[in-house]
Amino acid sequence: MPYSLVSAATLGFDLVRLPAGAQVADVLLTGLGADAATLHRLADGHPATGRPDAERAALAVRARRAHELAAAGVPQLRDMRDPGGDADDRSARLVTLLERGTIGNTPALERLVRDDVLGPEHQVVADLDPAVATLAADVLADAATGWWAAEALEPAVRQELTGPYSTITAWEACPRPDLGPAAPALAELLGELRGLDETGRRRWRLAVDASRAQRRPWAAAMHGAAWAAHVSGRTRTLAAAQLMTVTAFVEGGFSARDGAEGVWNALAGCVQGLAMSDLLDEESLTILGMPWQMVTGRALPIPS
Repeated sequence: MPYSLVSAATLGFDLVRLPAGAQVADVLLTGLGADAATLHRLADGHPATGRPDAERAALAVRARRAHELAAAGVPQLRDMRDPGGDADDRSARLVTLLERGTIGNTPALERLVRDDVLGPEHQVVADLDPAVATLAADVLADAATGWWAAEALEPAVRQELTGPYSTITAWEACPRPDLGPAAPALAELLGELRGLDETGRRRWRLAVDASRAQRRPWAAAMHGAAWAAHVSGRTRTLAAAQLMTVTAFVEGGFSARDGAEGVWNALAGCVQGLAMSDLLDEESLTILGMPWQMVTGRALPIPS
């Protein structure tokens, strides 16, 4: 399945179930928020920059092999078989598969970096030297791929993919993308998620269990919010909010199993609704914000 910024919540579902998914989200956020100076820094830090042609060719071959290893190293849900067994046993095994398998893969992730994150809608890339943009995309795609398959790659291979990005960003923080009119409210929500204790996490799990009957209305409301982002030119803004939620999910102490069992979808819905609250109808906001209401006893902190 291809990834796109329109379906960032789906990408987030994969990221929260990967051991280094938060690092992948960080790479994508760097690309979304990059200014010209950041893209030049990324390009300058490319391992092939300033190397002779022969060395550049050798590095390209090694990078291609590393990407092939990464693509084969993480199982995809579409390749997994039904575990069978009685209903309870089958349900438990399916959740275990959901913890391990992803909807997309690293080729889809790389296309997302090159075609969407640093694509034609990026405000800076259009005016940038194409060679610089290509080198910057290489660094981001390598890092995203290396972290995606962190457990499947040998440490030296992973370091080869992620090292340039890690070095570049260690020297100077990269700008983050703007979250639009709901930025303060989103910061409040994400801050609460990061500060959760075990009692708070349990409340989210219970809220998910209590709202499972709302799956169809939830999906329609999510689609409506994504469409509102598209027509208003805020797809990248909404995607950034979802990627920041990946980090908050991890920092809040949730596990891959929580992601597989529905906590991610509940959180992603709250963020989707809040980020697009100025363009959504009351019913959609109620559906998307229901888990937050159940957990906190408060409505989403919608900007006035």
